[in-house]
Amino acid sequence: MEKRNHIIAFILIGVGLLMLIGKWVGFSTIVALLFILIAIYNIRDGKMKIGYRLLAVGAILLLLGHLMMVVGITLLSLGLFFIKTKRVQPKEGFMQKQNFSSHFNWDQQPWVMRSMSVWHVLGEADLDLSLAIPEDKHTVIMFQGIMGDMDLQIPEYYGVEIEAFVLFGSIEFRGQRDNGMMNRLNWKSSNYETSEQKVKFIVSYLVGDLDINIS
Repeated sequence: MEKRNHIIAFILIGVGLLMLIGKWVGFSTIVALLFILIAIYNIRDGKMKIGYRLLAVGAILLLLGHLMMVVGITLLSLGLFFIKTKRVQPKEGFMQKQNFSSHFNWDQQPWVMRSMSVWHVLGEADLDLSLAIPEDKHTVIMFQGIMGDMDLQIPEYYGVEIEAFVLFGSIEFRGQRDNGMMNRLNWKSSNYETSEQKVKFIVSYLVGDLDINIS
């Protein structure tokens, strides 16, 4: 019964959107929005695989029908990245990267952890801090972009602060997953102020999947 009510609700939302915006947008846009709504429903219902596939289809349809809008969103995201980088990075000498696509597979062997700001359209990052060799006592790591998939493994001896936001997608923290829209996480470990080794993560994606494990 509850599932049926959810389906009816999404149908009503879709019809309402059609009535509201049908005069100003084309058929492909309406179909794309319906795909996105159904995708959000599936993600919230735990059907991650089909949800992300439908979300990708909706995004592609929007891209094909509104190329300039997508380019505008991308440029806006990149501009906000530069502004935020200047604000959150505590000192000079940090690494800054902008790529269409990037991969960080830092969970297999020791790696040097330094302050950095990374922006990408499509990105994937697997970071295991138990393998990290810190360059400074206070590290700020920022990941921002359009679509991202990130897995963080953080040992308890680090003092950690996390600011994360995913517009569409999911955030899993300590075994608890939040799916759907506008997911936000703000967390600071109890030993942050007293820890000799501090690291702050700032993560922001329009579409993303973020998994954080503290061990």
